[in-house]
Amino acid sequence: MPSLPKPTQPSVRALPQSLLVKLTHPQWYRWLFSVRTRLLLWYLFLAGCVTFISVSAADRVYRESIVSRANLAMKQQLDQFNYFVQSKQQSGKLPTSTTQIFDVFLDLYAPTRDEYFITLINGQLHDYRSYSGQLPAFLEQNAAQFPDWSTVKYRQEGQMHFGEQRFQYVAHCFRMVGKQPGTLIVFYDATSDFQQGRQALLRLLRDVSIFLGISLIFAWFTAGRVLAPLRQLTKTAQSIRESDMNQRLSVQGKDEIAELTTTFNEMLDRLQVAFESQKEFLKDASHELRTPITVIQGHLEMLQYRPDQQEETIALVMDELERMGRLVNDLLLLAKTENPNFLHLKTEELDWMTEELYLKSRSIAPRNWKLESKGLSPIRCDRQRLTQAVMNLVQNAVRHTGENDTITLGSSVRDSYAFLWVSDTGEGIAPEDQKRIFQRFTRGTNQDNQFEGYGLGLSIVQAIAQAHHGWIELQSRLGEGSTFTIIIPLEPPVTAHESHPDRRGQSAHHLLPGNRTSG
Repeated sequence: MPSLPKPTQPSVRALPQSLLVKLTHPQWYRWLFSVRTRLLLWYLFLAGCVTFISVSAADRVYRESIVSRANLAMKQQLDQFNYFVQSKQQSGKLPTSTTQIFDVFLDLYAPTRDEYFITLINGQLHDYRSYSGQLPAFLEQNAAQFPDWSTVKYRQEGQMHFGEQRFQYVAHCFRMVGKQPGTLIVFYDATSDFQQGRQALLRLLRDVSIFLGISLIFAWFTAGRVLAPLRQLTKTAQSIRESDMNQRLSVQGKDEIAELTTTFNEMLDRLQVAFESQKEFLKDASHELRTPITVIQGHLEMLQYRPDQQEETIALVMDELERMGRLVNDLLLLAKTENPNFLHLKTEELDWMTEELYLKSRSIAPRNWKLESKGLSPIRCDRQRLTQAVMNLVQNAVRHTGENDTITLGSSVRDSYAFLWVSDTGEGIAPEDQKRIFQRFTRGTNQDNQFEGYGLGLSIVQAIAQAHHGWIELQSRLGEGSTFTIIIPLEPPVTAHESHPDRRGQSAHHLLPGNRTSG
């Protein structure tokens, strides 16, 4: 029993990536991970790091300045005591006991605000001086700390913390032979200084926070304006279809975004030209191929009814197939001109190449052939492709001239450019045809207004010239003939000279101004 076929699943068309993102992620997710938000978060992070480092450095410098200033002031007070003892000792008026020395000095001492001068004898409090006339509260409540300073041998600096209070101190020992040991301690109450610094730091943080908030608002709108061309670029790219490629972005400023916008517009121009050229090319190619196919099909269908005309039918079909083959080869050649490896450049001698082209042309058809001049300079080119372009011009000239007409070939070098031309005295080209004759499948009309050929020969010539970074120029008048000139830049530019007319026996070529198709 044959197995039943499995039911086929309906094909699902792949959705664009941008649409998948919109469907799979909510609005807040896309907003959170947008470029605008990430830029602002990085800005906030960097600004926060800079603020933290700056505030920390300022706080450290301020604290160190308070400690340094307090230590300097206290050391000056102790230096005054040493100077007092030395001066009294030199004058012989130094009191006999440590107690009297301390008393005399304290009577002369005038303390400043937040400063305390305390004297100890044998580790016990002797006397003190302060701006308020009182000891610090922590000393009165914790007098057991006094013996700690009685063992000081030299000067000792330090700091003490009691809750919110901060004190700096310098202890100095007093030792004289035959006198009781004593200790002098200078305290500095730095509480108010540190509080002022903390308040200033809080004000600084508040001002910086306000500034960061305002700068974030401006940065948000600025980032929006900067990224607006990118959003417009995305919308334009999403709205572009093959049938509508006329949208362009407005360029503002001269920054990287403007450069990107300009590049995007240029890309759209190239794409539009490519799509339009492709459409026109497909339309013309299908039309040109449809005719021989129809002819071949019709004759093959009629062959069964006319077997006696088999030889004529086969000959006609082979001729049409040969024409189709030439058309396909020409189309392939035009398609290859866009490839970077289309040319194989080598250095060639222009005069020998011109003479070779002249010899090849003479064998095509009986005409009055002339070699006008030969340029004396090496050029960098693809010899086969350039020969193909010139021979196409020669065949074009042969088709539009009679046996009594003249076809002239020549070359020259001027202003770092090489010129190769083919001139004839045939029927010429109408002015309205000169503007479009280099387009694909465009053919000039003769006097009987009948088209001939496929109209790809001159397109191939133009493509080869453009591949050499050059162009082709046309000068023609009805009834007087035409001159096609291929112009190729020299690499590198050289100062070349024409072949002298007397030495060559030929006249120098002077290109007449005419229509120019730029590469």
